[in-house]
Amino acid sequence: MTGGTLYGVGLGPGAQDLLSVRADRLVRGARHVAFFRKAGRPGQARSIVDGMLAQGAQEIAMEYPVTTEIPLGDPRYNEILSAFYEDCTTRLRALIEAGEDVIVLCEGDPFFYGSFMHLYERLKGEIDVQVVPAITGMSAAWTATGVPVTWGDDVLVVLMGTLPEDELTARMEEADALVVMKIGRNIDKVRRALRAAGKYDAAWLVEFAAMPGQTVQRLKDVDGKPTPYFSIVIVHGHGRRP
Repeated sequence: MTGGTLYGVGLGPGAQDLLSVRADRLVRGARHVAFFRKAGRPGQARSIVDGMLAQGAQEIAMEYPVTTEIPLGDPRYNEILSAFYEDCTTRLRALIEAGEDVIVLCEGDPFFYGSFMHLYERLKGEIDVQVVPAITGMSAAWTATGVPVTWGDDVLVVLMGTLPEDELTARMEEADALVVMKIGRNIDKVRRALRAAGKYDAAWLVEFAAMPGQTVQRLKDVDGKPTPYFSIVIVHGHGRRP
């Protein structure tokens, strides 16, 4: 392959000192820095690296055309986002083919529910794409509780709050340890599912893990409280131990 390289750089959960050495080096040395954000917002990934970019670095903001305005099940949602990712791919491919290296800032790990994956799938095999793994937000969340999340043979299940309530409940019942992400407006549904699965009293709510404003509370102690986007519910396992 000729041209430059596209790097998907995992930034970890939100603190600069939790970046890997490789990620830190790439961020500070980059000439072209791309990142996703909601229109009108600075973008969480860009905020994490504030003060780290080289002078004169070209910033490429990729602004989502929709977030929660259209239901996930609406066919238009995938159509709009697919066109958006195609446009982003075209912009980045042009730079790479011109011989430039580009880094894409990724919250958490690039291959864990991240937007970068949609670029990766469209560009792998065409250009040189390298991925820099990172600490996930859920790892920062369970660490913030001060309690190990799994023991022995515990089965850890990661769920999205966007799932149907009956599926959430069924999967919660089967798991020893739980991580629930993408909560936000789904918090009431998540609470009901946890109660139905018999795990509500054991659940923790971690907001802004490893970021300014981090809070760690028992979910039952904040009943009725709205939750921000960067919230994760944790239920610890209690499996075999010596």
